[in-house]
Amino acid sequence: MVAALMLGMALAALDGTIVSTAVPQIVGDLGGFAVFSWLFSGYLLAVTVTLPVYGKLSDTFGRKPVLIAGIVVFLVGSLLCATAWSMASLIAFRVVQGLGGGALQGTVQTIAADLYPLKERPRIQAKLSTVWATSSVAGPALGGLLAGYADWRWIFLVNLPVGVVALWLIVKYLREPGRTTPSRTTTQGTGLSRTAPGRTTPDGTRPGRRAPGRTTPASPGARTASALRHRVDWAGALGVFATGALLLTALVQGGVAWPWLSAPSFAFLGGSAVLAAVTVVIERRAAEPIIPGWVWRRRTIAAVNLALGALGLLMVAPTVFLPTYAQSVLGLGPIAAGFVLSAMTLSWPVSAALSNHVYNRVGFRQTAVIGIFLAMLILLAFPLLPFPGQAWQPALIMLLLGGALGLFQLPLIIGVQATVGWSERGTATASILFCRQVGQSVGAAVFGAVANGVLASRLADPPSPGLPRDLDSVSTALENPAALTAEALEYLRRAVDAAVDRVYLGAAVAAALALLVLLVLAPKRFPVIAEKDTD
Repeated sequence: MVAALMLGMALAALDGTIVSTAVPQIVGDLGGFAVFSWLFSGYLLAVTVTLPVYGKLSDTFGRKPVLIAGIVVFLVGSLLCATAWSMASLIAFRVVQGLGGGALQGTVQTIAADLYPLKERPRIQAKLSTVWATSSVAGPALGGLLAGYADWRWIFLVNLPVGVVALWLIVKYLREPGRTTPSRTTTQGTGLSRTAPGRTTPDGTRPGRRAPGRTTPASPGARTASALRHRVDWAGALGVFATGALLLTALVQGGVAWPWLSAPSFAFLGGSAVLAAVTVVIERRAAEPIIPGWVWRRRTIAAVNLALGALGLLMVAPTVFLPTYAQSVLGLGPIAAGFVLSAMTLSWPVSAALSNHVYNRVGFRQTAVIGIFLAMLILLAFPLLPFPGQAWQPALIMLLLGGALGLFQLPLIIGVQATVGWSERGTATASILFCRQVGQSVGAAVFGAVANGVLASRLADPPSPGLPRDLDSVSTALENPAALTAEALEYLRRAVDAAVDRVYLGAAVAAALALLVLLVLAPKRFPVIAEKDTD
């Protein structure tokens, strides 16, 4: 079953990286250079805005049908992408892929929590993290090979055999566990223990009583019967989808396709605010809302949502700006720059797999506090690197950062999943992933503005005329150093170095915000439901 989950996750993970190196061939064949960024933005939008919808549907109808539907939609989208006849059609089909990818990301994580007990989840989640790590390294290389020696359409066709095998394994072997009624909660700290009578759990409810808005999981037979009576909140789903689409479009395209202070930015941001208000009204009136109010009323889940939103924010520094730093400042090629970044993906799964040894002693929150505090110190160390420096120096920073973030993210995800029953786990997991994705979109917009602002100030009075004024143009200029004087080349590299240093300082601020959220909002001990009373 682990193999099936890893293959399902591989579909979403590999697709996010394999396309990047094939962009020149795609543009050369289909045209549309001005809008090719929507190959990534359209996919990201579809994945992000569908996460809450699929989370609720998996709680209502079960994980297996949602995951199967997601894989089928993803494979249909992949096949359509391979037959695209124009950039517009390819972008539309990438959105179809994203509609399936949203089901893959959230549902696979939820199934891992359903099938495996608390003590085994770090090992399983670490294997899933390894899929993302491997994809981040192998995806660009595989995409380049297929685009260079075969045809770019094969980068989508390779999804089909992987997806078919994953689909077969899931259909044949996935057996969802039955739900039993939890009779007590426990607090997680130095172990699992019964909550004392008369005391309240960290979400404000007394043991033995249902929290407001919670449903008591039914027996397997009752679940099947009740599922037929469930009413899907399609109005809420549409509201969530539309609100997320407008907001993420504003964040992704602002400062790129149009200035931040412009009519399109105001229109998209204002429209998303209006739709958000309408969606809240719809959700408050819905019998079974897509995003239930308890997601934000419970301290544990709300704190983790905010903390992982900050994680998405800070992850923009290494994933987006480090490759530019490695190529522009250190003078590395694309492959070598990718290896600098991959150092983080090597230590992250290892740290995550070992995190249970820490949180079983000190608790979920304290483990995450240790991880994010170390991450903040490591991010603050990046601006102290010498100029231009050696490649091993940022690689070491990334290796340490991956270890710290492995201690931060996984205990929070496992901790939240352990505080809810089967009927709420999909929604809780999806809310975490949704906040992390939104945080990443916000981070790309904010840190892109920071980097361009630093470059603009450094290049306001350049030593020689004709130098570029933004990060993309600087990177392009540095790809052809022979066209620059030695003085101009040195100046541009120092400008990029200063811009990336500021971004890493901003990432350290995001880590500090996550730390503050955990210390102020998160309960000291998560209200874990006893293992033998759940799945």
